[in-house]
Amino acid sequence: MDGKLEILITLAHSKLAEDLSAEDIALLAGLMSVQHYMLDAAELTLDGNALQDALMVLVSGEVEILATVNNEHVMLELEHPGDLARIISFVGGHVAVDARIKVRRDSTVLLLKRSILEDMLDTHPRLAYYVMRNLVRHMHDVVRRSNTEKTEMANYMYCMHGRY
Repeated sequence: MDGKLEILITLAHSKLAEDLSAEDIALLAGLMSVQHYMLDAAELTLDGNALQDALMVLVSGEVEILATVNNEHVMLELEHPGDLARIISFVGGHVAVDARIKVRRDSTVLLLKRSILEDMLDTHPRLAYYVMRNLVRHMHDVVRRSNTEKTEMANYMYCMHGRY
């Protein structure tokens, strides 16, 4: 498959592009840089790097992100095209994030720098709004799923609600 077409298809199917028109998706794809990671590469550290404020979208391959967020260890696996990572770094704020990337298979990712999206506020405010709204929706889904899993685990561990 052609690389540019693969990028457009991946982006169109990601949570980041929900409710965007084909033209908006093409514009968004044009704002993103493409990064290739090889399996034999050493672990990549993103702390203090130029990509510190970049949102990551998996196009192909498999990547594991190991992060320390406010002294708490977090692991995120990107396995499916369209999976998102580095959202906290992207939206900014006063959260200390130290992240490392481990490549599980040769991988291609899209990177969107925060400053580039911020520049779109003047020229394409609707696109910037939809991207940020989609990130909030995505994070809400993650938190809701995590809370559901926590409740189910508590029900199982304590034999609550007659389900186990």
